[in-house]
Amino acid sequence: MPHPVCPWWVGYFLASPLRRWLHNPTEILSPYLREGMTVLEPGPGMGFFTLPMARLVGASGRVIAVDVQPRMIASLKRRAAKANLLDRIEARVTSADTLAIADLASKVDFTLVFAMVHELPDATRFFRELAAVSKTGAKLLLAEPRGHVSEAKFAAELSAAATVQLVFNSPLTIRGSRAALLVKIGS
Repeated sequence: MPHPVCPWWVGYFLASPLRRWLHNPTEILSPYLREGMTVLEPGPGMGFFTLPMARLVGASGRVIAVDVQPRMIASLKRRAAKANLLDRIEARVTSADTLAIADLASKVDFTLVFAMVHELPDATRFFRELAAVSKTGAKLLLAEPRGHVSEAKFAAELSAAATVQLVFNSPLTIRGSRAALLVKIGS
């Protein structure tokens, strides 16, 4: 049986401007992003964080958003086009087995993993793919909802990331979330 993922229609609620009260994307991400960066966002939904990241990386930057749900990606593309940001965003439909991002090997400066690792059947495999595309020193912001992910489960996710050279750098405070900043070590 496939591992459950957030239903596509919930994406409308997650992309709501009202959510900025809980999670302000610019406040959360601006300390880590700058113009010209290559950013990866697995599980972007309809682009709540994607569009602000595209603004932060500027015209010379690039955001690669990958999701298993075609409806989420289609909506993200519509929203990006409406915001005149589609030229900075590469949106891909992927499968449950792989992110299909090998073409990005050692090119990613920053990855946002927001509220989605708990939906995966194999966190270690997921983090292995992220580590392979991350530059040495690249940062990864991992955030999971407190309501779905216990402290022990979050610690297990951090441990899985560490096995593939994505190591804990510092805890982060994000409302309603367990969050940490990870850094890619080694090559």
